Parts: sequence; structure tokens; C-alpha cells
Amino acid sequence: MVTKYDIFEFMYEKGSPLKPQEVATEFKKSNVDYNGIYNILVDLKEQNLIVKNDYGFQVIRNEKNDLLFQMILFCMKNDINYNLLIDRNLAVFIAKAFLKKRFVVKDFDLDPRTFSKYMDTLAKNGLAIVLSKKPLTATIPYNSFLRDMVAYFGETVFVAKLKPDEYFYEIDRELKKFQKLRSNNEQRFRRIMDDYEIRFIHHSLSLEGNPITLPDTIKLLKDKIVPKEYTTESVNEVQNYKKAIVQMTLDAEERRPISNESILNYHRLAMAHKPEFAGSIRKKMVVIRGNPDYVVAKVSEIEPRLEALMKKYNEFFSKKKLSLREILDFAVYFHNEFQHIHPFMDGNSRTTRLITFHLLRTQNIPVLDIPLGMLEEYVLSTKGSKMRDDTKLCQVFQQIIIYNLKSINERLS
Repeated sequence: MVTKYDIFEFMYEKGSPLKPQEVATEFKKSNVDYNGIYNILVDLKEQNLIVKNDYGFQVIRNEKNDLLFQMILFCMKNDINYNLLIDRNLAVFIAKAFLKKRFVVKDFDLDPRTFSKYMDTLAKNGLAIVLSKKPLTATIPYNSFLRDMVAYFGETVFVAKLKPDEYFYEIDRELKKFQKLRSNNEQRFRRIMDDYEIRFIHHSLSLEGNPITLPDTIKLLKDKIVPKEYTTESVNEVQNYKKAIVQMTLDAEERRPISNESILNYHRLAMAHKPEFAGSIRKKMVVIRGNPDYVVAKVSEIEPRLEALMKKYNEFFSKKKLSLREILDFAVYFHNEFQHIHPFMDGNSRTTRLITFHLLRTQNIPVLDIPLGMLEEYVLSTKGSKMRDDTKLCQVFQQIIIYNLKSINERLS
């Protein structure tokens, strides 16, 4: 069924006035369905999304309508049904949920079925974390997409402040559950890893400006269909990162420690579309695009700092038994230190994520993806931050880890 957002998106892209019949033809609607299309156009007009003039109906260009179009594009790029997500009642729910570090159905004036529907819509798209099923307890990580959606419908955004160890209890509980479930379902777990791999490739490279959408990433990597509307470099970037992740996964599953050589190899695989510096330590100074305050190592500092970091890593890896706090604290330190060293001309962040995932997986913490709703806070805690803040990044890691664990355990159960 054609919706008002479907028609708005089409008309926004066209820009020019359109007759109702032209809109009906675009959506392959017959004359019988003409009245339905016309009624939607009238509804859009009443909502000040389009205007009627002598030439037909035309989108109104203003700040609010531009925001709606950008939200629809965000959903399309990430394979989200915008007709379910961009909703006034859901926006009111999210605004209230932002105020709480964790919430249950009784915190809202909602019937359980509506609450479950909202949570299903958000959680399956990586925009909420279900912490417990009975009672259904959840949290919604802050991100600008949800903020914009809440603001679009006239709600005010305030966000609850998290404790430094907000999710340690849930992580510890889910890790024990995961270890038991995996031992009984190894083949199923490997299939889950394959599914998450594609999402991680899309999410990770979208942070680096790769324009390929999630649906097209799936077609490219799973169905071997190369989308024609993207550059060869964009396509190669996706294919090459998959090769690096496949190698990292194999190494982590066999519990091979990270080494200077393996890091260079991961970078060489991931950046093969740029052979002039793939797998090579940089010889020039670089700056972080969009964040000149982010301090990276001078060329003369790279190798000494890498050597010191790998010495600490080897000490960490050689320990027989580590607490969850010790693992997370070191993973955060390792991530931030490597990214601040920034040893390559390009591809540093995607390599940092890859080797940090390796570190966590060798400690039996199955981080397979950074879900959509946590990407922004992750960036703002790393290369988007003006000052290094390991505590903040640890909070983000906790959310990423508990989301992965809950999602994996649910599929293994």
C-alpha cells in the first residue's frame, strides 16, 4: 500500500509540480486507485508538506520538510521501514524513554501490545537495547536521528546520564548464558556471525563516507550483484573490508594474538583499493577530517608508541584469567591508543575497530557489530571527540556489547 511518506519522498526528489495522475502512474496505480492517491495528496497539503497550484501539487521546501526528507533517506539507506518508524506516537514514546536509563511498560501510558510493538520496531533496527524479557526492560541509546525525529514532532529531548559501569551486571549475566548456548549451537552461532558481518561492514564503512546502502551491501556481498550506481572504489572498499574481516575472524576464532604483522596485513587487505599505502606505516603527518583538535602521533612517534602498545597488549593477552572490567578497560585503552597513534595514511578507524573486535572475541566477548543506534555515540567518543575520554568510550562499549549479547543469545535460544 502506498503511504503519504512514499509519495512525499517521490515528490521531494522530483521537485517539480505533479498532477495526481502522474503520481498514480509512478506507483503503478490504476484509475480505480486514483481517489486513494488524491486523498493522500490532500492529506499532505493539509499537513503543509505540499502545496496545490495551477500546475498540480508540489513539495514545500522548508527546514522542517527538509528534515523529514533526510529522515526518510536515513531509513532507506539503513533498510528501515520509515512508515513504521517516523510516527508521532512513537516519537512521544522515545522522548519519555530518553529520560530513563532503563524502562519498563509501566513507565508509559501504553498497553503492553503497543509497548512491545514500539520496542520491536526500535530493537530490530539497532535503535534500542532490550535488557530483559521478563519483565520487558530496555534502554534507548541517544543518537541524532531519534533526536531529530522527536524534535520533528514537537517533543523536547532530555537524556538520562549513565553510570560508568551501567551495564556490567547485564553483560556478565549474558556472557554466562552465551557461553552455555554457544557450546550447544556452534553451527548456528557461525551462521549468526555471517549475518552480522555484512551489517558491520556497512555500518563501519558508512562512518568513513562509503555511500553504499545496507540493501545494496547485502546484494554485493551475499548475492554477488554489483550495484551500478556506485563508483568502482566504493564497491572495492566494501569487498576489501570483507576480506580483512574474514581474516580477523579466522584469527580470533583460533585465538591467535594480534601482532604488528597481523595489523599490517588487515590494513593491506582492507585498503587494497589504495595500493600506494595499503599495509604501510605513514611517512607524513595527517589530520582528522572535521576534527582538528584530535591529536595523532608525529611520524617519529609512531613506531615507539606502537611498540609500547603491543608490549602492553602481549602482557594483557598472556594473563590466564581476567575480569570483565579488566577486559573492557584494556579494550577501551587499546582502541583509543591505536586510533591516536593513527599509523596509516587512511583506513585507521576501520582497522582500529577490526583489531578491537579481535581483542574482545579472543576474550570470549562476541562483538559482531556496532548497531545503528550506537554508531554516532561511538564516533563522538573516538575520532569525533576533542579530548580523549576512556570512561565515555567504556560506556559506549558496554551498550555495544550488551546489544550484541542479547541479540545473539535470543537467536541461539
